[in-house]
Amino acid sequence: MKRTIIITGIVAALIIIAMIVFSRIGKGKEAAANYAVAVKGPFEIAVSNAGELEAERSVDVMGPDIMQTMQHGGQRGGSRGGPGGGMRISSFKIQDIVAEGTEVREGDFIAQLDRTDYDNSLKEALENQNTLQANLEMAILDTAVMLTNLRDAIRNQAIAVEEAEITLQESKYEPPATIRQAEINLNKQIRALEQRKKNYELQKARALTNIRDKKRLRDEGQELVNILQSFLAQFTIKAPSPGMVIYKEEFNGTKRKAGSNVNPFDRVIATLPDLTSMISKTYVSEIEVNKVMPGQKVTITIDALPGKTFTGSVTSVANIGEQLENSESKMFEVIVKVNGDNPELRPAMTTYNKIIINNFEDVISIPTECVHADADGIPYVYKKNRTKQIVVLGEMNEKNIIIREGVDPGCNVYVITPEDVSKFRLVGKELIAKSE
Repeated sequence: MKRTIIITGIVAALIIIAMIVFSRIGKGKEAAANYAVAVKGPFEIAVSNAGELEAERSVDVMGPDIMQTMQHGGQRGGSRGGPGGGMRISSFKIQDIVAEGTEVREGDFIAQLDRTDYDNSLKEALENQNTLQANLEMAILDTAVMLTNLRDAIRNQAIAVEEAEITLQESKYEPPATIRQAEINLNKQIRALEQRKKNYELQKARALTNIRDKKRLRDEGQELVNILQSFLAQFTIKAPSPGMVIYKEEFNGTKRKAGSNVNPFDRVIATLPDLTSMISKTYVSEIEVNKVMPGQKVTITIDALPGKTFTGSVTSVANIGEQLENSESKMFEVIVKVNGDNPELRPAMTTYNKIIINNFEDVISIPTECVHADADGIPYVYKKNRTKQIVVLGEMNEKNIIIREGVDPGCNVYVITPEDVSKFRLVGKELIAKSE
């Protein structure tokens, strides 16, 4: 029993000791958390914001150009069912499309559009062209038969003239009336021959004109068929150049995919970005935009590539701000060119862009929350040595601020305002003129 009481006492004493130790450690950590150490070294001022990768250049993958087809086909088709007469302007439906991100070579298949609405126009044009071809062949055949008959009639009439000449020669010993009758008959046969020859030339010219007209109509019909066939061939979309397929983004943020409709006035189905030259599009607030200028260096990190850092430079800054969603102030677009050819980078990757505004060497800096200001705007800090030190400030970045005078390297300053500030001694009054 006595032994049990002794053991219990020892355990209780150990627990009390442990609580005291942990309490002191906690207070030590809490005390350390109240201070920041002024450091001397390089100081970087930057504007940072998220962005998104894009290709600097890209090639659009286009759907069929119905307007051009109607312009050319309408001149040929007219009322015969061609695009100018029977084809209506409507959207194209994407039947099939390769997966976004697919790398293709020039000429590779990308998408297939539904051509149902336009197949009838081609069918009508083909039927019309067949009719025109048959009309031309019939006109040629009829002309050949007609001209053959006319030539036979001319030959027969030439024989009649020859016979009349013979009759006239044989009647020279006949009475004058008989001779005169033979002369009249010869003249009549000669005139008939001349009329037949003239009629032949007239009928030939008329027939050839008719054939030319029908041949022109046949050729126009064939040209219309060729135009429609070429137009419908555009419904099979192939890559105009090598690249990675990126779907076209609609105005509402959705992307065109299988089942989507393509507007004839906005025929882009996808794009093939040039992955050898990438940019990051980001935005900076109207408060910071005046700090950003073309040519400034940029450090870029990619969410999808942790641990890797890329470099770039600002190429352009927008002159007009935009009101973006979830942003109270106007935001200005900034384009950052990524240095080098980086095969790991892909469009739409999220970036974190740190635009380097300025760099300083061997300056003293502390966290910005350590700096306070009185009613006159004079800045000061609370030092661990229980002094209220007036300071001269320099540039600041997102977290820290340069102290030009008033704080030495290694000095401990309060991060939060101490409770007994009335007991702190004010020092550095000589710096007031410099800090204003």
